[in-house]
Amino acid sequence: MKPSAGFGRGLVWLRNDLRVRDNTALYRAAGSCRQLATIFIACPQSWRSHDDGDPVVAFRLACLRALKRDLAERNIPLYFLELPTLEQVPPALARIAEKLQIDVLFANAEYPLDERRRDGAVREALKQAGVPVEYCTDRTLLPPGSVKTGTGAAYRVFTPFKRAFIAQCGSEFAPLPPPRKMDAARWPRWIRTGNENNLVQTIPDGLRGYGGVPEKNGGPLGWKPGEKAAARRLRAFRGRIDGYRKGRDFPALDATSRLSPYLNCGAISIRQCAQMALALNGGRWSGGSDGINCWLSELVWREFYTHLLAAFPRLCMHKPFRPETDKVPWSRDERKFRRWCAGETGVPIVDAAMRQLNQTGWMHNRLRMIAASFLCKNLLIDWRWGERYFMQRLIDADLAANNGGWQWVASTGVDAVPYFRVFNPYSQSKRFDRKGDFIRRLVPELRHLGGDDIHCPPPQAAYPLPICDVAQSRRHAIEVFAGLP
Repeated sequence: MKPSAGFGRGLVWLRNDLRVRDNTALYRAAGSCRQLATIFIACPQSWRSHDDGDPVVAFRLACLRALKRDLAERNIPLYFLELPTLEQVPPALARIAEKLQIDVLFANAEYPLDERRRDGAVREALKQAGVPVEYCTDRTLLPPGSVKTGTGAAYRVFTPFKRAFIAQCGSEFAPLPPPRKMDAARWPRWIRTGNENNLVQTIPDGLRGYGGVPEKNGGPLGWKPGEKAAARRLRAFRGRIDGYRKGRDFPALDATSRLSPYLNCGAISIRQCAQMALALNGGRWSGGSDGINCWLSELVWREFYTHLLAAFPRLCMHKPFRPETDKVPWSRDERKFRRWCAGETGVPIVDAAMRQLNQTGWMHNRLRMIAASFLCKNLLIDWRWGERYFMQRLIDADLAANNGGWQWVASTGVDAVPYFRVFNPYSQSKRFDRKGDFIRRLVPELRHLGGDDIHCPPPQAAYPLPICDVAQSRRHAIEVFAGLP
């Protein structure tokens, strides 16, 4: 669709789309407005209530600072406003549109329930001010709600969703160019918007209620921020994507893309990722390189979970997709939960996984499944406790993917793992970290052990005994789920 035309001043409301290239809202605004500004609105109280943690917020702000420089080269100012909650955004944007004499507002659509309600209220508030609002599809390849079954319902199983998605999506993408250099304009540098909240053109290092995270190697927790860093990571992965299927399950290897933090904050687009892989695969979603096929399938899983979030609002309300699983008598043992969080369960692969999360803000996907299964099935602790902890600690914390992954492991979600399938952490460890290289890296108190002892160590003075009997706790979990009405 070509951008509409004929506007003077436009405003692009940036959210989790922090890039100039292949940004749908920015492209459409630049094509239809003579002058353009952008705005980012931080809502720390709402973010905290949604469990956005220090790592994801620190990375978001760091990427925003990088984006500001790229926008300035194109005569596009970036305004920053801090409001406590989402509910305060609509009237604030209406005041800003008036003060900046904005003719139109563009933004890329978001799909969690509270954000959709906020966006509806923004549309209404600006309508009263005579300013049209255009929300664009950008976070997904297809608009959520557009891929339906023959009866018009949302898909609940991945494989038929994938078939329908590929048939509808096709395989040709043309990522959008960055905006042209806009006409220079005299934009205010500071505006009082009411309630003591000021619109400024500086990006803070932190926000009220957020403590920040350590800076390492030029970025939060060692993750270099910004669109250029994301592009470098995509190019590096391009050279090893063929080996993705074979190497992706081994946490000691650098075999995954590690693009998820950049995709989450929008420093790179899903189209750029899909285009790279499809171009290498001869335009095929399957039938080419095993590694590329596998990675493309992971992109479709991301799409699937976002479509589900939009179709089933209860997923945003801490509710299981399968209502009967709300009757599981989950344990509320906070002592065991704290040991799991700290990586002190006495099960080496689980502890290594949790320590990787706590130290780097990221966890290898195979380890996410192992650690989550151990919490939900072996400890029988409510999956929502783990989901929340991951949201607070992950630098790539995305509600749709995180909720989908946890409900899959906990056997409470769509197309979930059967309740009787419980990951055995010891066999998983021996299979995917055979020599114990990853465990030794993250659990240094076990470095001296060799053979199978690294996976299931004998009593150690410096390391805790296992928090539970894995075999016995597995049987108990299966009995609990089998007894649900």
